[in-house]
Amino acid sequence: MSNRSHVAGSPPVISYEYPINERTRTLLRLEDLCDRVNFFMAQDDALAHHAALSTLFEIIDVSSRADLKTDLMQELERQKQALSTLKSNPAVSEDALEEVLEEIEKASSGLFAMPGKIGQHLKDNEWLMNIKQRTGIPGGACEFDLPSYHYWLNQDPDKRKRDMKFWLDPLSPIEASIGIVLRILRESGRTLRYVAQNGCFQQILAGRTAQMLSVSLDKGLPYVPEISANKYALNIRFVTAEIQQRPKVCENDVEFKLSFYNL
Repeated sequence: MSNRSHVAGSPPVISYEYPINERTRTLLRLEDLCDRVNFFMAQDDALAHHAALSTLFEIIDVSSRADLKTDLMQELERQKQALSTLKSNPAVSEDALEEVLEEIEKASSGLFAMPGKIGQHLKDNEWLMNIKQRTGIPGGACEFDLPSYHYWLNQDPDKRKRDMKFWLDPLSPIEASIGIVLRILRESGRTLRYVAQNGCFQQILAGRTAQMLSVSLDKGLPYVPEISANKYALNIRFVTAEIQQRPKVCENDVEFKLSFYNL
């Protein structure tokens, strides 16, 4: 799920994205982690750089669960073929189409040029892997546990940024490819308005294919959606946005927007 910014001039909303298959779930996780590591890396504070490195370790773990590189290459090629058929369509901007095709080609070339498994250059770094192991232990990365890491965190911020850039740059084709695939996926959406009676909504999908859906509702409503979906049915239950006590099922009608996405 994600908190995407709303269009300027429109009422403020919160959108909750929900992946319907494992591949989309992995892509959304990695997108979130890449956004996070880039944010923390841009800071100067040593604690932010610790957070960046911890997030980098999460990226390694998530990206190693499947043959992500091959999957992304195949999807980019499929999108390239599909978009190429639009070249003769007068309703499509030729310049915009060429820009997307060039972006896909560049990302595909970057993936193809990546040697070995994703993140292998990080796994081969004994110093990083020792930190990764210690950060998996609550409070395990204190200065008395990892004095060499403490030394690194006390270096000049620009030096730490150069090091992190060196570790992150080999992963940039993955980040770029995920960005392209998810952007195309999000642009495929069809959005309709619905009302959840007494906070509950169900829709029979009858085999309708989708890789992701999103639920958008007014930011001022104190409810969050609990979503369950498969190829047969979609169920949404709105519950109170409680942080101090157990959430309760909403008893009011809730207006929301529902979008389905499919590549």
